[in-house]
Amino acid sequence: MKIIECVPNFSEGRDLDLIKEITDTMESVSGITLLDVDPGADTNRTVVTIVGDPESVIESAFLGIKRGSELIDMQKHSGAHARMGATDVCPFVPISGTTMDDCVKYSKQLAKRVGEQLKIPVFLYECSAANNDRINLASIRSGEFEEMTEKLQLPEWKPDYGPGKPHVSAGVTAIGARNFLIAYNINLNTKDKKIATDISLDIREQGRNKRDEYGKFVRDKNGIPIKSPGILKSCKAVGWYIDEYGLAQVSMNLTNFNETPPHIAFEETRKQARKRGVRVSGSELVGLIPLESMITSGKYYLTKQKRSTGIPIKDIIHIAIKSMGLDDLAPFDPNEKIIEYRIGKQSEELATMTLCNFSDELSSDSPAPGGGSVSALAGALGASLSAMVANLTFGKKKWEPLFKQMSKLADDSQKLKDELIQLVDADTESFKMVMEAFKLPNKSEQQIKDRNSAIDRTMKEATKVPFKTLQYCRKIMDLSLEAAKYGNPNSISDAGVSGEMANAGARGAALNVRINLKDINDKLFCEKIEKDTEIVLKEVSDLLIEIRKTVGHKLTDE
Repeated sequence: MKIIECVPNFSEGRDLDLIKEITDTMESVSGITLLDVDPGADTNRTVVTIVGDPESVIESAFLGIKRGSELIDMQKHSGAHARMGATDVCPFVPISGTTMDDCVKYSKQLAKRVGEQLKIPVFLYECSAANNDRINLASIRSGEFEEMTEKLQLPEWKPDYGPGKPHVSAGVTAIGARNFLIAYNINLNTKDKKIATDISLDIREQGRNKRDEYGKFVRDKNGIPIKSPGILKSCKAVGWYIDEYGLAQVSMNLTNFNETPPHIAFEETRKQARKRGVRVSGSELVGLIPLESMITSGKYYLTKQKRSTGIPIKDIIHIAIKSMGLDDLAPFDPNEKIIEYRIGKQSEELATMTLCNFSDELSSDSPAPGGGSVSALAGALGASLSAMVANLTFGKKKWEPLFKQMSKLADDSQKLKDELIQLVDADTESFKMVMEAFKLPNKSEQQIKDRNSAIDRTMKEATKVPFKTLQYCRKIMDLSLEAAKYGNPNSISDAGVSGEMANAGARGAALNVRINLKDINDKLFCEKIEKDTEIVLKEVSDLLIEIRKTVGHKLTDE
């Protein structure tokens, strides 16, 4: 699932009704979730945070910028925060299933549309910048709204999109792509702000002022103090005392959590605290965090504990929370703090149903869900069993040599399980798209042509889903065999059932592939899928024989 975040900053923080008009317009787009609206009266600025699929987020951002340009008059604007436009800045942030390159592409799509349709000059900044002079937002915004008319006349400040002069009331906008910023505070068992500040100077990327042997600052030829770089990359940090908590904190912004994730910042702060005779008591997440970051942190601590990382995601998250003390000051609810969980799932999704509800839905007279969803579920159950066998092959000295192998087996199984769970719903959704295509009008020659094209296109997509299920179930067969050969012998029957379920999922998926091929006119597509299906099924058959043979021998030996 592709998810991006967008954080437009509007130059209005006092008129709450006006702000609501903008956010209501943005929320009119289905597929986005409004996570936060943060107005500031002194700055006269509101930061809005939305997330969702890229197409929906781009549309919502455009409508917000458009409504902002209609409601906000920069000629009458004043506030403590630097600004140059009604929508001052609008960054895209990759969250899940997307990359920075993707967000750069999305930012350019939006910038082009804003420039052409709204006649607002747009500068690309941060990762989207066309040259180094435009990476830093402060450089672009220098002079603010009042000086933009003159600035844009300079050749080096020609906008990337839109006209060469500011919009009369909406000014100028910066649109770009940047990394997700994690606001993270680490708690110390002291009230001494100086200790927290001293730690922050050592760990932050900027570091501290360099001193000579006499303790004086070392300066460059211009008299500016030279810095000694800090330990953590992409980390900004300060020390402060929080009266509400009665303790000092090292407060940091992690501007690239892939370079310095929270658990590394936490562990380094622990190390620095011990040097100063204090202790880290826990930590606090301000705002939201991507799921990927929590999973990475949880797996880091599981690995340190020599425990399997191939466990359910909710258990990995629990380890991350407890290891970093994220619930030290207040309860930590993953559903509220993790972006992907805040977006939420639709209640009617099959994957969230109870077994009874799913079975009832399956047994109704509706054609979906059907065999494709059941095949994906069968594969997911097979993957779950191979993960279970691997996770049960721990704890005794005789199995220590298998630790790495079983950890990988459990991890791979969990990944396949999660992929197949998604396909349970994907199969039903693709079938619905086919049904919509069949409902298209077919009275005129053009309508018939468009309808046939839509049917062919949606049938291809509907065929790709069970084919993917088939491929995943084939991979599970390898894991089932490995679990049977090397896993805890007391769980040999579970390894066997894992293989049988994966086999059922594979064969069920193949049936769904073949029935879909009948309605597809693209013969080359059909021939390739049919051939590939036969190859995979042959491999599944061979693996099933080996799994049954291995399980049979071990059961007999027992």
